[in-house]
Amino acid sequence: MTRLRLALPVAAIAALALAVVPAPPGAAAAPPAEFTPVTAAYDVPMGKVVEGQFLSYNDFHGAIDPPTGSGAVVNASGTSTPAGGVEYLATWLKRLRAEASAEGRSTITAGAGDLIGATPLVSAAFHDEPTIELMNEIGLQVSSVGNHEFDEGVAELIRIQRGGCHPVDGCQDGDGYRGAAFTYLAANTIDKRTGLPILPPIEIKYVRGVPVGFIGMTLEGTPGIVNPAGIQNVRFTDEVTTANKWSKLLTAFGVKAQVLLLHEGGSQGSATPTPGVSDCTNFTGPIVPIVAGLRPEISIVISGHTHRFYTCKLPNSAGADTVVTSAGSNGQLVTDIDYSLDSRTGRFTGITARNVIVENGVPDGKGGWLRDAAGAYLRNPDTVDAAAKKVADKYRAAVAPIANEIVGSISADIVRTATPAGESPLGDVIADAQLAYTRPAGAQIALMNPGGIRADLDADQSSGGEAYGQVTYGEAFTVQPFNNLVVTQTLTGAQLKNVLEQQFAGFAGQTTQRILQVSAGLTYTWSASAAPGSKVSNLALNGTPIDPAANYLVTTNDFLANGGDGFSNLTQGTGRVTAPGFDVDALVAHLATGPIAPGPANRITTTP
Repeated sequence: MTRLRLALPVAAIAALALAVVPAPPGAAAAPPAEFTPVTAAYDVPMGKVVEGQFLSYNDFHGAIDPPTGSGAVVNASGTSTPAGGVEYLATWLKRLRAEASAEGRSTITAGAGDLIGATPLVSAAFHDEPTIELMNEIGLQVSSVGNHEFDEGVAELIRIQRGGCHPVDGCQDGDGYRGAAFTYLAANTIDKRTGLPILPPIEIKYVRGVPVGFIGMTLEGTPGIVNPAGIQNVRFTDEVTTANKWSKLLTAFGVKAQVLLLHEGGSQGSATPTPGVSDCTNFTGPIVPIVAGLRPEISIVISGHTHRFYTCKLPNSAGADTVVTSAGSNGQLVTDIDYSLDSRTGRFTGITARNVIVENGVPDGKGGWLRDAAGAYLRNPDTVDAAAKKVADKYRAAVAPIANEIVGSISADIVRTATPAGESPLGDVIADAQLAYTRPAGAQIALMNPGGIRADLDADQSSGGEAYGQVTYGEAFTVQPFNNLVVTQTLTGAQLKNVLEQQFAGFAGQTTQRILQVSAGLTYTWSASAAPGSKVSNLALNGTPIDPAANYLVTTNDFLANGGDGFSNLTQGTGRVTAPGFDVDALVAHLATGPIAPGPANRITTTP
């Protein structure tokens, strides 16, 4: 691609100069059409042009190890490219910085939230300190918070930023925890007592003397998708109002080039992005009206949350182009944003953005990738960053005895891909596991939120050298990484129906459709065309219609029981009993009775 040329400030040279990383051997496929750069041009410069580069990523979710199974590749235009893993992410960041440095450009590396939370065991076992240590190692400088940064509550997020040992578990790795070297921004997370953001709302960086302002925030809807217990003392404000408030302040202080780091996003119309995505064709989601309300000084929005990848332009409040980007998830992509600044006006004059795949495979020389005898992609040792690998290996070794313990087995891949009715084979298995776990407490029904299912169970995955179908504790934890409690409470039949009605937007304050996974024996039908509150019919347990006046013992995780994901009707339950251990323990106990087959995904049906 043709790059904008930038001048490099001396301070950036000292902080960011990195060795050029050699290209991998062999020849891989050409970049798919989704990665066509998007370009926006603004005013003709009135002064000297200063040039720079932003590198960004989002929704890393502690993906220290390369993703496996169906998530091992980035799929685009019929091409599958193995990607991800922190030692490969480090390599690609260094390579892109080196390219920029060779052209006289400085680099600022930024994130858009969910760096931590919903993480695999190698990070979660140490309260995500490994991920933060690795973000420091690979040169992250500034990031917004995301909703998952609040998974363990506000106090824990502040510890993650500032450092110090965990108040309960201490510093488990034995060498202390110094906190994040980068700055988390939280402009719209407001302390109810002080009325101020809990972390800095903005940060200013200088590119050869020209200031660039960063505003960072999570989505306003964060309270509905995290455990309410950890965020009782904060409120989350409107994205547009908050961004424009801080944009005005930055502008008043002479900062005219502004970047919004926003943990909210959009998506294309198909499950896999299709060619032409760079122009935002058929692009929808909360990010569209948010950008439409932004001040024109915010020329770049680095977004996230939807786990989709895109680089495109959307109109802002002045009708001008705002470049909007997202790098998918799990460190499998990096967004490379080149820009130019007018040193006199301080404004952006041009922006070009593209997504780059963090390839980790061995090219076969024919446009594809080498695999082992079991069909898994080979990892390329020539593109491993030694420094990042050293940090990651420290934690891998520490957690290996737990992670590689074989806890059960499955007969085939069990996936979280949902039917048109919203039910998945893995959702069935998890709901059945929680029902079996709480039957001693009298449970009759179990419900599971689909957002809490973070990965498939792949029969051929061999994290610790185990045989086909065997499942390790680490693999089970990757599926359910939240350490939620498992609770059983009494609901009337009428309350249960209202819980299921609350799966659909427009009923009892629900804003997003979320189909709960249900345990064996519970069946029902929902109608897409029926009015909110009347969508669910034929609700039965073991073939017997649910009696609105009867009591039923229903199991969920405590996230749902506390009203998470908008299920406020679940807070009406009575006689709550908490099972020992966590939700992953229920899954592990169920897998131990295996081999477990994929769920039938036929408990929920739908009609037009």
